[in-house]
Amino acid sequence: MNAASPELLERFVGVLAEAARPRLALSRPEAAAALGVSLRFFDEYVMPELRVVRPGGRRVLVPVKELERWLAENAARTLE
Repeated sequence: MNAASPELLERFVGVLAEAARPRLALSRPEAAAALGVSLRFFDEYVMPELRVVRPGGRRVLVPVKELERWLAENAARTLE
């Protein structure tokens, strides 16, 4: 069995640290997947109700808190 190189171990630790860090915002496809809906549904029905961040113009980041707010508001509507 070969010992791992220090560089490989450092890279592995970095990947683990990044995975453990909570995400504050998601891309549109990630946000759609997090809600369990298609990207088309997300763009048509969910995105118009969200506040988003547009760093650099084209890219769209959806704050996780916005998704949580949207879920809470829409869940309340279906229970009434």
